[in-house]
Amino acid sequence: MALMITDECISCGVCLLECPNEAIVEDNGVFRIRGGRCTECAGFFDEPKCRELCPVSECIVPNPRRPETREMLLEKHRRLELRKRVEAAMKVTGL
Repeated sequence: MALMITDECISCGVCLLECPNEAIVEDNGVFRIRGGRCTECAGFFDEPKCRELCPVSECIVPNPRRPETREMLLEKHRRLELRKRVEAAMKVTGL
């Protein structure tokens, strides 16, 4: 299940730089998680880094609108990694 940031967020930004999928974005001091990029760190870490580092308990919680199994999160991770490799190759070749 992709995660979401609740209104309890104090906008410290500690999660922003730690997300390996660049799923966390900030707009005018409001942080949110892009569900299409959130894998709960599957493929990188055992636990979501944002939840691990967040100083506010229960600020980052599962998003009930995006139910996903561990297998689905790992598949999303594979797709995102493939996209990164393709984009990097396109930069190198000038496409």
